Amino acid sequence: MRANRPIRLPKKKPPISPEELPVAASATHKLQKLLAQKGLGSRREMETWIAAGRVSVNGKVAVVGDRVGAEDTVRIGKRIIRFDLEERLPRVMLYHKPEGEIVSRQDPQGRASVFDKLPHLKSSKWIAIGRLDFNTSGLLIFTTDGALANRLMHPRFEVEREYAVRVLGELTSEQITQLTTGIELADGPASFSYLADQGGEGSNHWYRVILKEGKNREVRRMFEAVGLTVSRLMRVRFGSINLPPRVKRGQWLELDEKEIRRLLNFVE
Repeated sequence: MRANRPIRLPKKKPPISPEELPVAASATHKLQKLLAQKGLGSRREMETWIAAGRVSVNGKVAVVGDRVGAEDTVRIGKRIIRFDLEERLPRVMLYHKPEGEIVSRQDPQGRASVFDKLPHLKSSKWIAIGRLDFNTSGLLIFTTDGALANRLMHPRFEVEREYAVRVLGELTSEQITQLTTGIELADGPASFSYLADQGGEGSNHWYRVILKEGKNREVRRMFEAVGLTVSRLMRVRFGSINLPPRVKRGQWLELDEKEIRRLLNFVE
């Protein structure tokens, strides 16, 4: 009969000291983006300043693409630039604009405004990302972040706008070629990056078109330039955001945190 073997308890590991605990990485942000948000200029201008050696981070000349966090010291010349890096997501609202409303806060004619339908803000204001004319319906995006609005609207970023268009008549193949290769408007050349026939009945015909800019009444003027009149126009997408089917005319929907982050990643 074997003798009982002594039970060996596992050796206790010494407690981990606070110094040995992993340090959570602090959030960092693109330097040119933070400088632009401070109101010092556009992001492009801030990139120019950085490239010219006017900005330093922790005593070293910064380069375009540097990221900074709360612990970093940023200077322009001898001036220290302080940032509020506590993350505050902007608010973003989707609104299904009906025909018969203007995208303006004031109107001498007293017409209904899209801003009348939005929830009231105490410490900021809603900024419309792009416009729709009085007789156009569909997706309007509002935000409290001016930089985000500018990034989505600026022509150099070529953010897509998609529309459903009903016209009186039907495009010929020659007219389709004109609209997709480029026609000359009073304020410069314009073209659709996408144009698809959606069918129709009687004298009405539907098309789906995509633009990468937002000139005043551009879709209507492009069809008029080839001899067709737009009888109905609806924006169904702006950039990465589609008009949700559940949002009916005159209704709004505020994006949640996950959706806002997805939008911010789209414009990064």
